[in-house]
Amino acid sequence: MHNATRTDAELILAARTDPQAFREFYERYAVWMRAWFQRQTGSENAALDLTAETFAQAWRGVRRFRDMADGSGAPWLFGIARNLLRQYHKHNRIETAARARMGLPVDWGGTEEYDAVDGRIAASSLKPALQHAVGALPSDQRRALELRVVDQLAYEEVAEQLGCSVNAARLRVSRALRALMVELKGAEA
Repeated sequence: MHNATRTDAELILAARTDPQAFREFYERYAVWMRAWFQRQTGSENAALDLTAETFAQAWRGVRRFRDMADGSGAPWLFGIARNLLRQYHKHNRIETAARARMGLPVDWGGTEEYDAVDGRIAASSLKPALQHAVGALPSDQRRALELRVVDQLAYEEVAEQLGCSVNAARLRVSRALRALMVELKGAEA
């Protein structure tokens, strides 16, 4: 029986032999679970990881499920999530204390430093295509782009340097950026 009105308990019991039933259960709670973990941890990455682990443990534990909430699987799922959150916080406390004892930075500020490295690696791989694309721009667009993006001048200053109106300066920069995006999308493919 596949109908949208099955209770959580019916879906979990059916999931023992029907993965589609577990998928329906997952779809009922995944967004809510991720949002709850996001509020509890303050980290999107942690929320995604903990949500995935909650459902992985639920999937492995479908045979142990007992309906003790009149057809709702939420208390069972929330119990798994609460245990994982407790482990997450315990691990972070231990890790933070160990870093402090070793004189290492206590807060890595998320993964911003690592993300910056990844961004630089990705940017360096695009450098030849970017140089080619910038070189192919009409000279007025290239100069406007250099003044605005490289020199970080305000549009008023770009317009003054180019001897044109502020609107014309904006238009040149916009066209240059659009041309670069089109060219770089082609380079990635």
